[in-house]
Amino acid sequence: MRLYLLVLLALAGCAPRAATPQSSNGRAVPRPADSLEARVAMLESQLAIYAEALEFLKKVYEQQKAQMEAQEAAEPAPDAVFAVDITANLKLGMVEGPTTAAVTIVKAFDFACPYCEQTSTVLSELVKQYKGKLRVVYKNLVVHPDTAMDGHLASCAAAKQRKYLPFKAAFWTDAFAPYKASAGKDRASMGVDNILKIAVKVGLDPTRLKTDMASPECKAIIEADMAELDKFKVNATPTFFINGHYIGGGLPKAEFEKRIDAELAIVKASGVKPGDFYQRVIIGKGEKKFRSKKDPKP
Repeated sequence: MRLYLLVLLALAGCAPRAATPQSSNGRAVPRPADSLEARVAMLESQLAIYAEALEFLKKVYEQQKAQMEAQEAAEPAPDAVFAVDITANLKLGMVEGPTTAAVTIVKAFDFACPYCEQTSTVLSELVKQYKGKLRVVYKNLVVHPDTAMDGHLASCAAAKQRKYLPFKAAFWTDAFAPYKASAGKDRASMGVDNILKIAVKVGLDPTRLKTDMASPECKAIIEADMAELDKFKVNATPTFFINGHYIGGGLPKAEFEKRIDAELAIVKASGVKPGDFYQRVIIGKGEKKFRSKKDPKP
């Protein structure tokens, strides 16, 4: 209705008005066209002329409104703290940084994702930079199964030999880098044969690695990671949770530092022991499922 009135006023404002006749003493002489009935008739006439345009504007407005509402329903609430379960990942050693860290970054990644590779180096630098105050927990989100699944299964198998981090680092340089250089045309470097060569390079038992890659357990671990991330509507990589706060996509290093520093201040003010903060506060009090911008805080 507001849109209709604005358009009608604009149209009425653009319509030329005849000069008002005046008497010999300078006073306006009333004309039939100045009557309320005449003005209403003029507006009705203009509405009929521009009815199609108004209907089009209404449809555009409704479409844009629906799109905005759908977008807000898909975006996480900025004040939400999501309790992402990392128990299995910690048990397997899919973590960089100490258990006593005050800040936990959960990274959902795919081994065929260029932005995941770019942020991998940044996160490793940050773990060293914060000297025991930060840890990064890695969760599998395989969005390119035909290309990346072997790498994820192999990383699980490497974790069973307590060499998750060395394997992950070597995979980025010796498997993904050649694949990226070929613009995705050459997938051989991402395959099992090359993975076994990488395993030998980082000191893994390749026979055991291949067996564990094919095991139901490693498949179940990847599926469990993806099911946990699905609770929070994570469907793209990389996605991060910084002490439970959802971050979609990569960030510059300076922005990571800003957010980490803010979380360190929160942990310090809480009085909770840094190494207990994630379990007691994020898991204990955080939200167990996705909440959007449109949803009220529980």
